[in-house]
Amino acid sequence: MKIHGISIIITLAIAVSCSGDGIPVYKDASAPVGRRVDDLLGRMTLEEKVGQMNQFVGLEHIRRNEASLSEDDLRNNTANAFYPGFNADSVAEWTKEGLVGSFLHVLTVEEANYLQSLAMQSRLQIPVIFGIDAVHGNANAPDNTVYPTNIGLACSFDTGLAYRIARETAAEMRAMNMHWTFNPNVEVARDPRWGRVGETFGEDPYLVSRMGEATVKGYQGDLSSDDVLACIKHFVGGGQPANGTNGSPADLSERTVREVFFPPFEAGVKAGAMSLMTAHNELNGIPCHSNGWLMEDVARGEWGFKGFVVSDWMDIEHLHDLHATAENLKEAFFQSIMAGMDMHMHGVYWNEYVCELVREGRIPERRIDESVRRILEMKFRLGLFEQPYADEKTTMDVRLCDAHRQTALEAARKSIVLLKNDGLLPLSPEKYRRVLVTGINADDHNILGDWSADQKPENVVTILEGLRMVSPGTDFVFVDQGWDPRNMSEANVEKAAAQARRCDLNIVVAGEYMYRGRWNERTSGEDTDRSDIALVGLQDELIRKVAASGKPTVLVLVSGRPLGTEWAAEHLPVLVNAWEPGMYGGQAVAEILYGKVNPSAKLAVTIPRSAGQVQMIYNHKPSQYFHPYVLTESTPLYPFGHGLSYNTYEYSGLSVDRTEIPADGTLKLTVKVTNKGSMDGEEIVQLYVRDRFSQVTRPVKELKDFARVALKPGETRTVEFTVTPDKLRFLDRNLEPVVEPGEFILMAGPSSDDRDLLKTSVHVIE
Repeated sequence: MKIHGISIIITLAIAVSCSGDGIPVYKDASAPVGRRVDDLLGRMTLEEKVGQMNQFVGLEHIRRNEASLSEDDLRNNTANAFYPGFNADSVAEWTKEGLVGSFLHVLTVEEANYLQSLAMQSRLQIPVIFGIDAVHGNANAPDNTVYPTNIGLACSFDTGLAYRIARETAAEMRAMNMHWTFNPNVEVARDPRWGRVGETFGEDPYLVSRMGEATVKGYQGDLSSDDVLACIKHFVGGGQPANGTNGSPADLSERTVREVFFPPFEAGVKAGAMSLMTAHNELNGIPCHSNGWLMEDVARGEWGFKGFVVSDWMDIEHLHDLHATAENLKEAFFQSIMAGMDMHMHGVYWNEYVCELVREGRIPERRIDESVRRILEMKFRLGLFEQPYADEKTTMDVRLCDAHRQTALEAARKSIVLLKNDGLLPLSPEKYRRVLVTGINADDHNILGDWSADQKPENVVTILEGLRMVSPGTDFVFVDQGWDPRNMSEANVEKAAAQARRCDLNIVVAGEYMYRGRWNERTSGEDTDRSDIALVGLQDELIRKVAASGKPTVLVLVSGRPLGTEWAAEHLPVLVNAWEPGMYGGQAVAEILYGKVNPSAKLAVTIPRSAGQVQMIYNHKPSQYFHPYVLTESTPLYPFGHGLSYNTYEYSGLSVDRTEIPADGTLKLTVKVTNKGSMDGEEIVQLYVRDRFSQVTRPVKELKDFARVALKPGETRTVEFTVTPDKLRFLDRNLEPVVEPGEFILMAGPSSDDRDLLKTSVHVIE
């Protein structure tokens, strides 16, 4: 990683490439970005260019992990890193030499500013860009607002809320000198065993696309000094892994890839996303990190993607040591760059080997220039050359401010799904004076979800705390089950069962464990995949023994994936899916249980009864259940789009303004929704479409639109949807988009369940 001498030609170029007042053009904020990029690129050595394409973990991250991890620990670790043979001082020196383009895992504004000060000592003073996994707020760093994770946010079906959360996250990131979030994850999640379901917006391409594009626009704004780069990830197919495990092969037809997995990425590109991350997995035998069809032909060629492509954690290296498509690291770097990769996450050998590849003539320097140009453009557009630092004195004026906290609470309220209610809710404090609260997630910060750092206790409301806050006159009897579902105590289960008999009502808060601080003990989250979706450990036994008290029992689930809780769904009066509700999740759960808030969320993913039903999705093909399962049900535990309210909403009067349209025509569909309940509420009205007969098989229904509708008691509103050609279009036998003549069934209602849907049909004519 040595800097070679600068040629006389480059020195002369620097002397003449200045603005009128002697300032280099690239430092002139008034100059057009393209001209600034050209000027700076012309001044850079090969080593400096290749350095811009390389990212490192932060210095504190290195120091912490080199003290606690061995080299063997690094082999399968995708959360922590250090660099054997090098140390934090080495990386600091490379930064001062202008050989580092980006950092990740920098978690404080102080460290970010320090690293930027090192970059300002380099010859050309090119600022580094800081990336961070700000997946639901900048939660991976302490002292930031923690919103619900994406799967819960998707259950709100509220794109405006998604946009607002992204805007607020961008503000908190910039207050920490962070510029680039590795979000939104727009993979389509079609296997609940996969630990990363909670990072996604669910199983439906349309919903994922809508939530993803709103999030991209929220982060990026107009790409100025107030904004951050969005990163649409992981491209592509990781949401349907071969065995449910993160990074395992995706063997998918091109039809499935184009119809199911591509649309959210294309929507993200059209929304302006300026970075894209390739997936851990191979797709049909070609690792995504060396897949030129994905990066160049599709993303850049078909969709017009203008940003830069970044690798995931050491995945270029995995071309050599895992996928075995490259004989060594140098060959892996060659394959990835020539396939379209722009930035490497992360490691020490990149600079050396890539420079060798250029000098050997295997990689043209103009190919390096393409990548560096894309990266530099983003640094200029984000204002990093003019504003490389954040103000440490005012950082907390933005982070955790009152407005952001209120949004986190609103998002939690809108993300919690009431799955079942046999009339027990909302709870009456007068009727249920003594209430048992137990379960692994009853009083734990695990409600923050995956991709969350430790947060101060005063900034988190657990479910037990929320219950005591919302119903202060109730005697809540807490029986601690510990945080670890794998090592629950039979004695504590029996203690809870005994207390249940002495209480008026029981609340069991079960689910999964996602806290990243205990990486090896988690049961859900990144790289935490399961062969089953049942409750782990003694949790099911706890539920059954508490319910055996004969007292009404409420089950609240905190999890990043759908859980198969069939016994509870059949035997308990109330089942609530809180997902990973964030810093105010406990308050929101309590408000819903006690009727302070009317639940409105709907499932963004189907909940199977067991892993044996996988794949269980609502938009399946007609033949999927032609032969039903023997001995067990073929229906899901809860369908996509399902979610209850304390009101009953009546749907009526489904109509269309025309029953025949040409292939390029549009129509209006209207449906009336009436609040038959006694509370103000919001209903999520869903529009589904089915092509009745087609040249290739089509799903039994596909979500094509939705609307959140606020209704007062007794109020009726007419909801209107516009059915445009893109809502009827599909790929024909040759994978060409077409709207076929024939009958289309249009369905509107509160969920994807046929029993909930009103139906009509229209005909596309020649």
